[in-house]
Amino acid sequence: MKNSQLWNRPWALSLLSAILLWLSFPPYNLGLLQIPAFVLLFRLSVISVSVRQMIYFAYPSFVLWNLLTTYWLMMATVTGGIAAIVANAALMLLPLWLIRKLFLSRMNPIAAAFVAAAAWVSYEFLHHQWDLAWPWLTLGNAWSNLTGVIQYISVTGVWGVSFWVVFSAALAYQSIATNSKAVLNSSAIIFFAFPVFSALAMINIEQPTDRPIDVVIVQPNSDSYQRYGGYSSLDDLVSHLLNLSNQARSDSTDLIIWPENALDATITLQNRHIVRIQDSLRAWNTELITGSGYLKYYPENRVPSLTRGDHNGRHFNVYNAAFHLHSRREPAVYEKGRLVPVVERFPFVQFFNTIDYYGWLNWGGLMNYGLGNEATVFEIDDGTTPALICYDSVFPGWVNQFVGNGADFLTIVTNDGWWGDSAGHVQHFAYARLRAIEQRRWIARSANNGISGVLSPDGKIQLETDFWVEEAFEYRLYRSDHKTFYARFGDWLPILMLVVASGGMVFVYFRPRQNN
Repeated sequence: MKNSQLWNRPWALSLLSAILLWLSFPPYNLGLLQIPAFVLLFRLSVISVSVRQMIYFAYPSFVLWNLLTTYWLMMATVTGGIAAIVANAALMLLPLWLIRKLFLSRMNPIAAAFVAAAAWVSYEFLHHQWDLAWPWLTLGNAWSNLTGVIQYISVTGVWGVSFWVVFSAALAYQSIATNSKAVLNSSAIIFFAFPVFSALAMINIEQPTDRPIDVVIVQPNSDSYQRYGGYSSLDDLVSHLLNLSNQARSDSTDLIIWPENALDATITLQNRHIVRIQDSLRAWNTELITGSGYLKYYPENRVPSLTRGDHNGRHFNVYNAAFHLHSRREPAVYEKGRLVPVVERFPFVQFFNTIDYYGWLNWGGLMNYGLGNEATVFEIDDGTTPALICYDSVFPGWVNQFVGNGADFLTIVTNDGWWGDSAGHVQHFAYARLRAIEQRRWIARSANNGISGVLSPDGKIQLETDFWVEEAFEYRLYRSDHKTFYARFGDWLPILMLVVASGGMVFVYFRPRQNN
C-alpha cells in the first residue's frame, strides 16, 4: 500500500475519497466505504507539506462529496444550494486540520486515532448547534438503511456511528503508517466490536404490543410550486384533504396526519377553514395533526424583540407550524424549532438586530420565519406525540427533547417535493429510521409528495409509499413510555468527545512536531 501510486498521489486521494463518501449515503447505502474514504483523507492530510497545501487538495474533495450527495438542494434554490455546499465543505477542513496535527505529533498512534475520532464527532455535534447548522452529512446518517448494524445508537445516538467510522479509519491508517501489529489488532477489535454491540442491542429491543393507536396518514401530492398546492382556492385544497382522509379512515381512527404546509397558506387559529375541519373531526370522532403557515399576533405586553412588523397596530410573526385540531378543544400549535439556514431563516438575525443600535436595517422583515423554542407535544387520546416538521427530524438532540417531554410515539410531517424526484427525499425518509432506533418509538410520517410511511422501534420500515403519488392509508402503531439510554442521557457521547478533542488540541499545541 505504501508504495502504490494511489497512496502518494494527492489528486487521486482527493477524488477517490469524495466518490467513496458519496456512495456511502442513500440511495446507495454503502456505508462501509466511509472507512477507506477517511483512510485516504488522512493520508492526503499527512503528505501535504503545509496546511495550505492540505486545503488545496482536500477542499475539492469535500466540495465534490457535498455536491454529489446533496445536489438536490439546488432544485429548490440554486443560490442557497451552492452556498450550503461551498460553506459546508469549508467547515469540514477544520477537523481534518486538527487530525493532521495529531498524526504529525508525537502522540501514541492509538491515542491519536481516538482523538481524531473525537475531533470529527465534535465537529459534527457543534455543527448541529448554530444558525448555520447543516447536519445532513453527519457520517452516521449514511448508515440509516443498514439498521442491523447500528442498533447501538439507542445508547450513543447517531454520533456512535460517526465515532466508530472515524476511529476505525484512523486506526487502519495508523497501522499502515507505523506497520504496527498492536495498532492493526486494535483496528480489528474496534471494527468488529460495534456490530457485535448492535447484535446484542437487538436482543433487548422492547416492542410494545399494548396501547395501540390507529392513524391515517395522508399524502395529498399537492404541487408545492403552485399556490394552494395547485388548487383554485384554499377551500378546494381543504376539500381534497378531507376527502382523502374520509376514504382512508375507519370508526377506530384515533388520529389523522396531514403533511407540512398541507394547508398551503398563512392562517391564524381563528379561521373558518379550521372550523370546517373541526366539524369533520367531530363527525368522525377523531383528531388531526397538520402543517400550515401560522400568523401569530402578540399582545402589547408580550412583544418579542424581533417581529415582522405590525398590522393594524398588532405586532406579528409568521411561523412554519403544526396544528393539533380537536373537535372539543382549542387548537394547539407547535412552532418549528429547527429552520433551514437562508431558506427559512436569515442566519444570526437576532444577533444582527441586537448590534444594529441605530436600526439601519429592518431585520424583522429580513428574518423570514420566526424561530420556535419549545419542544411542544400534542395530547392524543391517552398518549402524546410531537409534530416534527421536516428539518426537525434530522436533529437527534432536538427529537430527544420531545421524548423527554413525554412523547410516546413520533409524528413527522414534511414536504420533500421541493427537491423533485431526487436523492433528497430518499435520504430524508431514511434518516427517520435513526430516530426510531435512538428513541425506540414508532414513527408515523406524512410527506406531501412522499415518501410517507410507518417505522417500528427497531428502525424497520413497516409501510412506505411511492414518490409523487396520491395516497392515504390507515395503520396501527403502538405507544411506549420506555426511555432508552440515549433518551435519558442525551448527547453524552459528543460532549465527552469535545472534552477529549480539547485535550488533544492542548497536547499538539504544547508538543508539536518540528516540521508541522
